[in-house]
Amino acid sequence: MTSAFAEHIDMTVAGGPVRLYRSGDDGPPVLLLHGGALDTAEGVWRSVAPTLAREYRVYAVDLPRHGESRPWRGDLNSAFFETLIGDLLDQLNLSRVAIIGLSLGGGLGIGYALQHPDRVSALIAIGPGGIGAKRKAHFVTWLVVRAPGLMRLSATYLAHNPKRLRKSMSDSLTAGVATPGFDAIVASALAEARAKSRHRERVLDDWMINAVGPFRMRLDYIPELPRLRVPSLWLRGDRDSLVTHAELSAATAAAPGSAMETVRYAGHIVTYDQPDEVSRLVSDFLSRTTDI
Repeated sequence: MTSAFAEHIDMTVAGGPVRLYRSGDDGPPVLLLHGGALDTAEGVWRSVAPTLAREYRVYAVDLPRHGESRPWRGDLNSAFFETLIGDLLDQLNLSRVAIIGLSLGGGLGIGYALQHPDRVSALIAIGPGGIGAKRKAHFVTWLVVRAPGLMRLSATYLAHNPKRLRKSMSDSLTAGVATPGFDAIVASALAEARAKSRHRERVLDDWMINAVGPFRMRLDYIPELPRLRVPSLWLRGDRDSLVTHAELSAATAAAPGSAMETVRYAGHIVTYDQPDEVSRLVSDFLSRTTDI
């Protein structure tokens, strides 16, 4: 494990258990929010957090129903996560923080920055959820995520089929099994699948499921982005099959004073495919938008 995850705090936030990893002694605070499904803080930020910790105080959180932030009950929707982030910042005595979010975490960061710009110094959304009006095969997607019991069954299936999970991870990463740290990435995903199965959780998060309507997305932040009042950077991998170039371009165009970068040879989880380039782009942006 990387030194960025050697120190952690187990907290009670918004009424439930949350594990927070802390690294870096100096610089402005940065909050890392990972993606949904089988992601964890120590998973997707494993090669990015140590680099950022050289110049920033880095806080990487296991979101509820991920990693060591269990168990949780109820519907963990957009309003819940807004409360969670605010309570977390209050307990850490952070008046403002730069938010870096991947996928689900990107969508959470967008929503929080829109509602609480006074508490966000900068926003970096990496392949974020919550942008775009429709998904591919939209109605079928809605049927699948809403099918009773299917999302729980999917978690159990992955937990008991490590070879299938390994193949899925290999197919999703640009370099496949040659991805640096591939075995550790698979081990993290497998542990997460087993935890979801053990706790009878759905493989997709409530926030992700709630965002999908039968004919279009119930959650699309693009129309709201003209009122975003924090500097923002929008990133995606050039081979991302979940967030399109058109969607990210629309978000960048709508958000005042924003910038967009495309990471070459990277898919949806760019922090696995190109962690050094992500770290460089993030550090460059933060150096221009936050006070050291």
